[in-house]
Amino acid sequence: MSEDVDRRTRQRVLELVAGAGPVSAADLAATLGLTPAAVRRHLACLEGDEMVAVHDAGHTTGLRGRPARRYVATTAGQGELTGTYADLATQALRYLRDVGGEAAVETFARDRLADVADRYAARVDAADVEGRARQLAAALADDGYAASVRPVLGTATVQLCQGHCPVQHVAAEFPQLCEAEAEVFSRLLGSHVQRLSTLAGGAHACTTNVPVAIVPASEARSRGAPSAGEP
Repeated sequence: MSEDVDRRTRQRVLELVAGAGPVSAADLAATLGLTPAAVRRHLACLEGDEMVAVHDAGHTTGLRGRPARRYVATTAGQGELTGTYADLATQALRYLRDVGGEAAVETFARDRLADVADRYAARVDAADVEGRARQLAAALADDGYAASVRPVLGTATVQLCQGHCPVQHVAAEFPQLCEAEAEVFSRLLGSHVQRLSTLAGGAHACTTNVPVAIVPASEARSRGAPSAGEP
């Protein structure tokens, strides 16, 4: 029974690291209601299995200026969360590319994400861009993307972060999936978003920069992007 509890707790720690990383043992302990020592034990096991790694986030503990140990999920850790369908999906897209070329893959990616956009549209309806970004993050989190929104201090932007991606390993070979997703985010949010990093590209999270200031419609159209509140 104890081993089962440990296994479930360790899986939960991995999920939290993937979703909130870089994150410290103290933060994880507060979320899980465990002692920091207990969380560090699970982190040590996950680190030994190469599921998580220490990330130098530049923070300090306040004690002798030592950097705080913050953790992110590794590629292996992300793969543990992804499931067993990545190989099959990759093979299917390779076949599609062989038969129809790169254009067929791009069409598939756009059609797949169009369905997602239709499903999310009713949930992403706030009056302002930041509100829509938070609604989109909640919808993504419900679908297992471990998404959150973080403000960028001193700027009129927020960052939409996805700590997990079910198609990460497929997107590593087919970046069209990531490109189509960014296009859908821009359309749903009414803001010209910029993808800064992706799990498929080796980062610890997919990070999308989202300007939240209102852009006049004329200026947005001149850039080929929708203005805030414009479909």
